[in-house]
Parts: sequence; structure tokens; C-alpha cells
Amino acid sequence: MNIGIKDVLQRIRVFFIIYLVLLCGCLIIKLIFTKDEIYFAVNSRYYPWADWIAPYITDLGNGWTIVILSAILVLFNYRAAFLMITTFVITSLSVQVAKFIFDAPRPKLYFKDQLSRLHFVKGVEILSHNSFPSGHTLTAFATGVVITYLVKDKRWSILLIVYGVLVGLSRMYLSEHFFEDVVSGSVMGVFLTIFWISYIDSRKFLNTPKWNRGLLGKSRS
Repeated sequence: MNIGIKDVLQRIRVFFIIYLVLLCGCLIIKLIFTKDEIYFAVNSRYYPWADWIAPYITDLGNGWTIVILSAILVLFNYRAAFLMITTFVITSLSVQVAKFIFDAPRPKLYFKDQLSRLHFVKGVEILSHNSFPSGHTLTAFATGVVITYLVKDKRWSILLIVYGVLVGLSRMYLSEHFFEDVVSGSVMGVFLTIFWISYIDSRKFLNTPKWNRGLLGKSRS
């Protein structure tokens, strides 16, 4: 079974079109406003309910969340679980390499002389280094691409886009990342996943009957 980039894009077209529109909007924002202005536009608008929910939203982009999701998928479809976990591994390794190369300061270090302006959520560990790009945002968007690719009902694309955006916003709200980190993380997550799926899902072994069933035994084509 030959799966090319065009085939992947066709299967995720709703997700991809919405994403490109949002990406264009982000680029316009970046052209109009400075790094500091964008950051404080998000971080300075804080509320008790947002302080409570933001850490939970950001955890949806955590690696353990994807590991648990992959473990659940194993029950129903080995191929789906394999695509999910290998995508996570490939994209996570890529983002760690990028973080090491750029070694960009996070808000806490970048604004070290004006920390009183930053809003920190109590109980959240605030890091100082390796800000660019955002790994949580990358994971959220990569996961969104994989799920969109796998599900038959493409209306899920809208919810998955919202999921990625909320994770990205939570990273800024929690003073963990800048706008540039979040946008770049999403770009890496979307495009690396598209390339990876187009490569790995063409492998013959993944398209055999035994890979299209799970531990529960039911075959799913």
C-alpha cells in the first residue's frame, strides 16, 4: 500500500486547511506586534479559574498523555497505536534537538529584570532554558494530525485544532513559552507528522490483517 504526502493531506484536509488559516493569522500577529507585546497580551490576562484549568490543559500535551493514549489504542488497533507512539518518538526527538541547538531563554530568564510583571501559577514548576520550540504544543498538534488521519469522521478535526491551540495558549499563560515557541512547535508537529505518516504507513507490515486488530481481538481495516 503506497501512501504519499498527497494521500495524507487528502485524509487530513479539513484539519490542514483550518491549521493553515490559523498559521497565517499567527504570522500576521507576529508582523504587527513585538515578542514582548504578544507575550504579555496573554500572560497579563489571568483569572482564578484559568489558573486552575491551565495546568490540566497543558498536561494534554505531555508525553505521558500520549503514552497512555497509545496504550489504549493497542486494545483496539495495533497499527493506530504504532502510528501514534512512533510519531510521538520522532517528533519529540526532533524538538529536543531543536531546543539544544537554539537554547533560547524562557520568559522567566528573558524577563529576569522585571519578574514582577509576570504571572506565575502557584504549584507550577517554571523552567528557564530551552524555550524554542514548544514541545507540548508540538505533541498536541502531532497527535491531532494522527487522530485526524485515522478517524473516519473528519469533523473531529475542529475539536483537535482547538485542543492544539488550547495547549499552546496554556504554555504562554503559564509563563513557560513565547508565542514564537508555540507557533514553531505547531509547525514542526504538523509537518513532521505528515512526512512520517507518509513514510511509515506505506510499510507492508502495517497493512496486514494482524496489525489491524488489537488485544481485544477485533479486526479493523
